Amino acid sequence: MKYCFGVDIGGTTIKMGLFTSEGELLEKWEIPTRRENGGEKVPGDIADSINQKCDEKHIDKKDVVGAGVGVPGPVTGDGMVMKCANLGWDIFNVNEKMSSLTGLKCTALNDANAAALGELWRGSAKGLKNMVFVTLGTGVGGGIVIDGNIIHGIHGGGGEIGHIVVNSSEEAICGCGGHGHLEQYASATGIVRIARKKLKEDGCETVLKDSDDLSCKDIFDAAKAGDSVAAGLVDTMCAYLAQALSGVGATCDPEAYVIGGGVSKAGEIITETVKKHFFANNMNVLKSAEFKLACLGNDAGIYGAAYMSICSQTKA
Repeated sequence: MKYCFGVDIGGTTIKMGLFTSEGELLEKWEIPTRRENGGEKVPGDIADSINQKCDEKHIDKKDVVGAGVGVPGPVTGDGMVMKCANLGWDIFNVNEKMSSLTGLKCTALNDANAAALGELWRGSAKGLKNMVFVTLGTGVGGGIVIDGNIIHGIHGGGGEIGHIVVNSSEEAICGCGGHGHLEQYASATGIVRIARKKLKEDGCETVLKDSDDLSCKDIFDAAKAGDSVAAGLVDTMCAYLAQALSGVGATCDPEAYVIGGGVSKAGEIITETVKKHFFANNMNVLKSAEFKLACLGNDAGIYGAAYMSICSQTKA
């Protein structure tokens, strides 16, 4: 039997999974993300955990296809991290570093790209070759897969859907320093920001005013319950998301758009509202695309990282 590892580095914990090369998840676990001193201990901690798991399971490394590592920042196609603020990493080659520590072929990629590949391999987009993945959480990330291959871009910025400009008149500043980016409207923090602005308007009557600590979930719950202001906020958010996806769609014409991340737990209200705006403003040839909710949840990253390790071995 052949094995592979999938690793998803988060700000608090590092999710790890042992898979068969056929895609069966045999075991998953987590280790803490030690971000002190610029995250210098993170590569060694991952390698130690992989090595310990091989010893524990009596797995000969000759039977391990490789390890994939999802990183919360831009990663080039050859594994070079172009700085990673969440971990404190500067520019270095993760592939080379992890391979030297584990003795395995290791392949790094952006964490949203890993999640996209996970949904393609064993999730909502299983069986497809062309898809766009959007993750709606504290921020907005994404991944674009064409003919089964993730689009990295020359600087690792391919698929950064959250930073598509959707409102050039926006004065508020995005976390990246830009203005009017999708992330400012379609993330959990973005829709709450818009809601708080709305609630300051005269004559705004809504149950959302009763929320002491307004959350994204509050807004979607109110919209589902028929609150017109909340429904309008969801409609605005989804219109901006549809606008961004329209541009992506006209560029790569995918078979499906898969929406994941914490915000996607709101369910079909998102996919149905996005579809309404998307289909209203696109050319007919693009309207056959499906809109799906992601199904792998927090495991998407380890699935996709493991899949990337298999793909890189095949192409080697």
